[in-house]
Amino acid sequence: MASSRRSSRRCAARDRSARERRLGVSDPTSTTLAFLAVAAFAAGWIDAVVGGGGLVQLPALLVALPGATPAQLLATNKFGSIFGTTVSSVTYYRRVRPDLRTALPMAAVAYAGSVGGALVGLHIPKAAFNPIILALLVLVGSYTLLQPDLGRESIRRFSGHKHVGLAMLTGLLIGAYDGALGPGTGSFLVFALVGLLGYNFLEASAKAKIANFATNLGALTVFAPLGLVLVKVALVIAGANLVGGYVGARTAVARGSGFVRALFIAIVSAFVLKIGGSLLGWWA
Repeated sequence: MASSRRSSRRCAARDRSARERRLGVSDPTSTTLAFLAVAAFAAGWIDAVVGGGGLVQLPALLVALPGATPAQLLATNKFGSIFGTTVSSVTYYRRVRPDLRTALPMAAVAYAGSVGGALVGLHIPKAAFNPIILALLVLVGSYTLLQPDLGRESIRRFSGHKHVGLAMLTGLLIGAYDGALGPGTGSFLVFALVGLLGYNFLEASAKAKIANFATNLGALTVFAPLGLVLVKVALVIAGANLVGGYVGARTAVARGSGFVRALFIAIVSAFVLKIGGSLLGWWA
């Protein structure tokens, strides 16, 4: 029985390798890897400061690896991203000291939501989500822009169990979204913590990074055992994302909530332009 299982695993591994060779993704060129490293560093920096690095890293993977399947791209992106969210979470915690009584329950349910979302996302065409992402980004960006004092200082809107409960509900819903698709997750977490719970942008970013680490881990819990991670590419973007996450977290802490808010608006605007232009056929 055990030997039969081992034989099945070896056959599955050979099948994956053959599939990767046919897709042209098992041995990317040095130029491709360098391009992905630069994109991953930028994504890690953006993600650490204000979230949304996936909207940089995923398109880069799509351009660099046109033969890969959507599930492979999403799995490889998650593997790289989790290193960035790990180092930025630790950096934020050491320098901002976010309240873990809210952050940890939020992260726990975000993990569960991401596992469920990833299971669903294996069967959903990713292009179907673009209009939804665009609508959410427009609402988030417009509300932030029209509320100049939003996120400048912490004004808690709820307390006690209600505060923690709303944070957990936020983590669960956004975690499910991250598992199923992912781009913009960090930005949505930051906005929810600022707009719904009343944190300033710096505190919100610190808590969002802890929850984002959990959502990346949840998705990988589903994707990694299926052999969907493209290991060589994943290791390159993991290293670059880690460095970007560390630099980005230190930048955000040093510059404060005003800087994070301004960058948040700029990044959301760029994402709206990119996704909206794609839907209108302005570019691929």
